[in-house]
Amino acid sequence: MAVTKAERRLRIRRHIRNKVAGTSERPRLSVFRSNTGIYAQIIDDTAGRTIVAASSKHVTAGDTPVATAAAVGKELASRAQEKGITQVVFDRSGYLYHGRVKSLAEGAREGGLKF
Repeated sequence: MAVTKAERRLRIRRHIRNKVAGTSERPRLSVFRSNTGIYAQIIDDTAGRTIVAASSKHVTAGDTPVATAAAVGKELASRAQEKGITQVVFDRSGYLYHGRVKSLAEGAREGGLKF
């Protein structure tokens, strides 16, 4: 039986999450990509809470989805800087590091986050 795209992503996501965990010193930057938008949040897994979040629904920039994703990354980085977060662990949630996910990561790096 063929594995669907969603099942494949879920398997990859579980594999990544076994290795990646956010601490209070170095929280996890998690990405969710839908057909219409991109969402990112910085999570402290030890406390089990979201520290900072940003999405394309609240950030307006660029004509292309890739440009919007970069703006979301920069916005997330600026919000994280306000909370005193400079280092994160990147969790791509099973998505390929390409296109919107890559653009978000590069935007966060430009905003001052290190990962």
